[in-house]
Amino acid sequence: MMPLVLAQIGEANRIKAFWGQEKIKNHLENLGFTAGSEVCVLSKTFGNVIVSIKDSRIAISEELAKKIMV
Repeated sequence: MMPLVLAQIGEANRIKAFWGQEKIKNHLENLGFTAGSEVCVLSKTFGNVIVSIKDSRIAISEELAKKIMV
């Protein structure tokens, strides 16, 4: 298990867990990040991570990506 921020670009991963406060977990779930979902890092630029999840592209901060375990 590793944080999403360390995943290789273009590599598909499954979300296993979240770290952080309940507020952060709820925010991630509202964005579509749920345990068991497949997520793929598309790019990492300027402190942001752009991911593909559930047929959507979402930009999240590196700090938030550190809380998503794959």
